[in-house]
Amino acid sequence: MATKPDETRDGVELTNLDQPLFDGAEATKRDLVDYLDAVHERILPELRERPLSVIRIRPGQPKFMQKNVPKYTPDWVKTVPVWAEASKREVSYALCDDRRTLLWFANQRAVEYHPTLMRAERWDRVTHLVLDLDPPEGDDAFAKAVQAALLVRQALTDSGLSGAVKTSGAKGVHVIVPIDETVSIEDAAAATRALAARAEKLDPSVATTAYIKEDRHGKVFVDSTRSGGATIVAAYSPRVRPGTTVSFPVGWDDLEQVTPRDFTVRNAVSLLGDTNPWAAQLPAPQSIPDDVLEEGRAIPVARVIAMHEGKRRKRAREAADKDTP
Repeated sequence: MATKPDETRDGVELTNLDQPLFDGAEATKRDLVDYLDAVHERILPELRERPLSVIRIRPGQPKFMQKNVPKYTPDWVKTVPVWAEASKREVSYALCDDRRTLLWFANQRAVEYHPTLMRAERWDRVTHLVLDLDPPEGDDAFAKAVQAALLVRQALTDSGLSGAVKTSGAKGVHVIVPIDETVSIEDAAAATRALAARAEKLDPSVATTAYIKEDRHGKVFVDSTRSGGATIVAAYSPRVRPGTTVSFPVGWDDLEQVTPRDFTVRNAVSLLGDTNPWAAQLPAPQSIPDDVLEEGRAIPVARVIAMHEGKRRKRAREAADKDTP
């Protein structure tokens, strides 16, 4: 027997709204739905026309990422087919272009929203660079991420570029740099590598571009690998984190005065009021200076280096084990 909806919005039947969202959420499913509905005009521009992955969580179960839409997805949800080389299959991604689709995802307990850096109609271009500041574990993790973000800001300024900053909603910080359509995917990736390297050089005691964790030595990882088909959690997206935090825009001058737990699905709407700080803070798309591209093209891709280094270390360990009596 079908579950009777608690209410209906924009033609979407909403059910079990008073259930806890997840352990430690400090929020119900209704809080999630109400929040996403209240910010739909602000979050939809971040999702529209971009293949979407979501993180869902069912009661009493671990969270999981959903890329391929389920068979029961309504026919009014727009989708786009994408060939997944790793799994050798076609994946049908949703395009969350309107309030109705967003509400449907919320009713599916989709808490996190991770759009691609590219739009569905332009697979050969990303619209922005992403520098993801990933701090080590510890009570001061976010404070360290903030210090690294300020280094990235200085590196951008020194390079003739500018970006906007938001909390990741977890322990880190995201710096977003909109770019124009003249930049190829390869050059966007190169520029990201160069900017990460420039931030590291400004203060190598704070920031590192070391992809292998054991090589970071308590520093903040300036992740330059978000490029091409990568995704990033959208501004205003909730997170499956204690308190159901939100990835929230923060002014550069305010970054040192906030913590991730300051922004949750329970208070973010009142903090926003009638404003859309993310739209206000994002600079216009920029071209990338030639010297940044030249520097970045000479820097090898971090994942490739890490893969070869990992194999080398494994061989060294195996050789050492054989020599041990």
